Amino acid sequence: MSSIRPLIPLLLAAGILLGGNGLQSTLIALRGAQEGFSASVIGLMGTFYFAGFLLGCLAITRIMKAVGHIRAFAALAAIASVGTLLLVLVLNPVMWCAVRFAGGFCFAGLFTIVESWLNSGVSNRDRARVLAIYRMVDIGSVTGAQFLIPIFGAGGFAIFAIMSMMITFSVVPVSLGDRSNPTPPEDVKLDLARVWRISPLGCFGCIAVGVTNSAFRTLSPVYAEQIGMSVADVVTFVSVGIFGGAIIQYPLGYLSDRWDRRRVLLMTTCCAMLSALALVFIAGSNPALNFVLVFVFGCFAMPLYSLSAAHSNDRADTGEFVLINAALMLFYSFGAIGGPFAASAVMQYFGPSALFVFSAVVYAIFIAVILFRMQARSGVPAGRRRRFTALLRTSTAFARLARRNSDSDGPAGS
Repeated sequence: MSSIRPLIPLLLAAGILLGGNGLQSTLIALRGAQEGFSASVIGLMGTFYFAGFLLGCLAITRIMKAVGHIRAFAALAAIASVGTLLLVLVLNPVMWCAVRFAGGFCFAGLFTIVESWLNSGVSNRDRARVLAIYRMVDIGSVTGAQFLIPIFGAGGFAIFAIMSMMITFSVVPVSLGDRSNPTPPEDVKLDLARVWRISPLGCFGCIAVGVTNSAFRTLSPVYAEQIGMSVADVVTFVSVGIFGGAIIQYPLGYLSDRWDRRRVLLMTTCCAMLSALALVFIAGSNPALNFVLVFVFGCFAMPLYSLSAAHSNDRADTGEFVLINAALMLFYSFGAIGGPFAASAVMQYFGPSALFVFSAVVYAIFIAVILFRMQARSGVPAGRRRRFTALLRTSTAFARLARRNSDSDGPAGS
């Protein structure tokens, strides 16, 4: 435990940021709906956020090399904090889109800084423990912060002030932590064409998951609000979906280590599609039924990214874990840019349930691609499969943190 103690300030900062970012996504959708913004406008804000996120992933390493971890963190946190206050001071869709773009850029940079800093400070012996703590911090912070909305309400200034305070407060543990400023990481070589050649299915899967998961994260509060849920129920609906995805990743990963991973990917995608259709045709406006079905939806929709990445890593050469997963993060971002706006346009014309019809259609296309690839290429032998790793989509730097004792982690059966 003593070796992890110096990393506690970073984990604390990560928790504050993860909570603030998750809170902001839900609050913007709720407050936007209260202000009369259409679903398509709220979806466009999600598109701007992920466009900024993609740019931040590409630019942050240069910023860190220019000014160091702490100064870069402080500058990005200040911009994100100011942007949060602008959301409530200027209730205008154009301003909100601009702020969301800046927020995406800043949060991509902030998460990259924290994760690269954690990576530089953790030994291989403690890597699994730090990853487990980081995932618990992620789940606890994102789900817990949601419930600040029903406490303070979505309609006033207070909740935006609290978000701004959270982002600003994240600078404190980073600034006062007992660890020196580490050397900025080297740029991850991004060869998207090579990664696509290694695993077309894994790349397509990350794009598809980017489309659906970003649409869910941006627009699920709009769906819940439009079918008549209270603010507390909206927050519960979003949180239950996120929590469902967190608790079933490892059982699915365990299965995928022992079966043809594409079979598990196919089964999981089919279940995600069926649960999305159940939300459309069974849930109606009943809150309890929506909670149960969105939990099931989250159980199968959220782990698809990690399963797609695991399949890609099975096809990779030794030492390519970081390269593969950094590229897959960008493929996910490409899908995430288009997902919220496309889904919101469908919701605008066909109503709130169209969000899950949209997701089901994307999953159906993905199922067709999986079946095609299963016919086009033989499966990876069990002896060559790498152990499943649950990946967060917080930054490209997470690939460095999540790598095993070395980039050449052993097969699942070893």
